[in-house]
Amino acid sequence: MSEVTDGTTQAGTTTVSSEVVEKITVAAVKAVPGVADLGGDVARFFNNVLDRVGLDQVGDASRGVSAKVSGSDVTVTVVLVLEAGRVVAEVTTAVQQAVTAALQGYGLNVLAVNVKVDDIAGV
Repeated sequence: MSEVTDGTTQAGTTTVSSEVVEKITVAAVKAVPGVADLGGDVARFFNNVLDRVGLDQVGDASRGVSAKVSGSDVTVTVVLVLEAGRVVAEVTTAVQQAVTAALQGYGLNVLAVNVKVDDIAGV
């Protein structure tokens, strides 16, 4: 149920797709200092190929992120590339905090933000 401004309630359900959760997560992760890129080796390879043929926006919206949604509960997994010279624990903690805050801002209950560091840029 959701409240409306006149104090009455309206019956019905609201669902949020995993794709929406993934897009919110990508935006939050990209804003974290120390994150060089998102996605594993294969995802980055295909993204580079798409960029070269002029399809540079294809796959960018949720690349490197997967989400499981059950009602308003979400679990997110992020695969990222660190900037060289960054402390892994500092960046991954900042990613978890940023993603949690962003998703909670949309009224979602974050059960977990799992972070996998796949590579270090420039090394």
